[in-house]
Amino acid sequence: MKNVIATFIIIASITSCNSVKNMNTSSMSDAATLLSSLSSNSTVQQVASLFSLLDTNNDQAISSTEAIGEVSENFDVLDTDNNASLNLTELEGILGLLK
Repeated sequence: MKNVIATFIIIASITSCNSVKNMNTSSMSDAATLLSSLSSNSTVQQVASLFSLLDTNNDQAISSTEAIGEVSENFDVLDTDNNASLNLTELEGILGLLK
């Protein structure tokens, strides 16, 4: 139940934010749902799916404006090369934070 509530809060926050008005809200909803279902037992394939959903401009990187939820909250920790974006390898680090 907490995951469902958290998902709705994330979706509401995303849709009210000016920086994401042009983003596909269906993709953001899917990303929020997938993110809320991740655990330390999740697969790299699930993280790759999340990466694809979050990379809304298809530049093969997730910027801080594309990040949501746990990814946004831990962006600086995940950004190990400090280039202000996350590649797929860096996003896979989210699995270690979900213990």
